[in-house]
Amino acid sequence: MERISVILPAKNEGAALAMLLPKLKATMPDAEIIVVDDGSTDDTVTLCEANQVKVVSHPYSIGNGAAVKTGARTATGDILVFMDADGQHKPEDIPRLLDKLSNKYQMVVGARSRKSQAGAHRAAANGLYNRLASWMVEQTISDLTSGFRCVRANKFRKFSYLLPNGFSYPTTITMSFFRAGFGVAYVPIEAPPRIGKSHIRLFRDGTRFLLIIFKIGTLYSPLKIFLPISLGFFGTGVAYYLYTFLTAHRFTNMSALLFITSILVFLMGLVSEQITSLNYKDSED
Repeated sequence: MERISVILPAKNEGAALAMLLPKLKATMPDAEIIVVDDGSTDDTVTLCEANQVKVVSHPYSIGNGAAVKTGARTATGDILVFMDADGQHKPEDIPRLLDKLSNKYQMVVGARSRKSQAGAHRAAANGLYNRLASWMVEQTISDLTSGFRCVRANKFRKFSYLLPNGFSYPTTITMSFFRAGFGVAYVPIEAPPRIGKSHIRLFRDGTRFLLIIFKIGTLYSPLKIFLPISLGFFGTGVAYYLYTFLTAHRFTNMSALLFITSILVFLMGLVSEQITSLNYKDSED
């Protein structure tokens, strides 16, 4: 029988853990439960010890993704279940994800409904990510950024070196699995409002969300991003050349610059494609 490890990255989530851990232990009595304390200054560690769950502490706050990697390195289970420690993920949904995983998928993600998103701006951003990622992989991605997922440990660890230390680990691991050809499934969930204060800041993390869009492309197929940009420059160059030829009967430096830029962007895409392929060269095992 496969052993299950439940990993909860936590930073000052004592209020939520006080309610979550008893429910989690009741729902998954045989699972290994690991709380990764990412430099908390509240009673997170004390609560974990009181509930008799394993706790691993970072010496200072490194990031959500770093906590996920620490949990994956610590876990002894064959299947890893990742969930937020802020009360947004229900322990009773874990068996549903595990049932789906048994159908020969390598990862199953809890997909939030639109009303479960934390605000209209987050819902709009996640909707954009889902559509872009679905276009990239030519499969339906219901929730690219959900942190509630179960995954086979040996497959997850193949890509742990790619994961960032910040909040975008779900994007990275999802696109990595699709690129490697591993089966990914989605199970609808309802996420209650978080307990406590969010660690995400709109202005600080706004740039991070924009970078996620580019990461989606570079993790799966960079050329699929670079080629349309290259064609855009080439088409603009052709249009500008026709304009200058009809009005001034000459080929201008601007047209030359646009054509050269088009070629350079295309070559950058080719090189990026080859570099990306190297990241997945050992993923067939």
